[in-house]
Amino acid sequence: MHTSLTPPNFVIPLNKQIYCFKISPYEASSNLFVAALVNKIVIGLLHFPEDNNNEEFTWERLRELDQDTRSHAIAFSPETSLSMLPKPTIKFCTAGADFIVRIFRSNLDDNDTVQEVNRHTSYVNDVAWDLSGKYLASVSDDHSCQIRSQNDDFKSEIIFRLKSPGITVCFHPENPDKVLVAEKRGTIVIFNIENQNAVNSIETNKSPLMGADWNLRNQFLVTSIAAGEASVFDLRCPYRAMETKTLHEDGGLTIKYSPNAQQVVASVGRPAVTLVVAHIKSEKTELPILVASLKLYGGLSWHSRLPYICCADDSKLSIWKVYVK
Repeated sequence: MHTSLTPPNFVIPLNKQIYCFKISPYEASSNLFVAALVNKIVIGLLHFPEDNNNEEFTWERLRELDQDTRSHAIAFSPETSLSMLPKPTIKFCTAGADFIVRIFRSNLDDNDTVQEVNRHTSYVNDVAWDLSGKYLASVSDDHSCQIRSQNDDFKSEIIFRLKSPGITVCFHPENPDKVLVAEKRGTIVIFNIENQNAVNSIETNKSPLMGADWNLRNQFLVTSIAAGEASVFDLRCPYRAMETKTLHEDGGLTIKYSPNAQQVVASVGRPAVTLVVAHIKSEKTELPILVASLKLYGGLSWHSRLPYICCADDSKLSIWKVYVK
């Protein structure tokens, strides 16, 4: 892949290595982010030029929470809102290096709580909330996907057994009863939580499968990255990929659809550690929209309404504005 590297538009130094990172995908908290460092969690707020009308980017550190273990993944609850009165509601979950999924709650002032909910028997690779906030899912190297319901304070669990480590998990854009799990061996499985069975599966014919994502703008489209090759599948005919494109010659680490452009994905992979933003449906010879070099990857997150992509790069957050034609 021959293209010039794009420097970030904005950089946020956090001074210690970032192990995972997420921007809230919800309208009521769209500028909120959480970054997990080795022994604490930073909750921050982004202020973009589009919001400020003064062409400046700023950010503020809202809260720091202590944690006894390193976190590998983060997911925001839909209950998170900065407009709640009298105080905001911040709620998110983390996947700990001790195999435990925890729910953090904070009002950014005098009330911070932590609740342990899921306990796996090996590393937890990803966590996700459905868009209604009803279900919390986690996938692990222990070959399982665990689902817990907020209706009973996350006490009961549904376990879907996998045939290899679960790498990523995400929910259907509209139906909270359907959850997608990417398995490392190259299989994507969609489970129905209510019926507790698999309703669809996709074989990528590549491994290791390192990421998959559901398109929020088209519920029939799923993308994956395996061995550096990005693929798009239509769930109405999932037996072969609609599109395939090599984004990383030496393997990919993650892939995420843009929430604002149906055919655009962001991925991180090798050689070195490289961020690529590209049209997934374009000709294979077309150059990417953006390519950037990272020192040490610690998370990838799109802004839900503004044209920005952010990567945790060692001890800083790097933010690029994505110009899509």
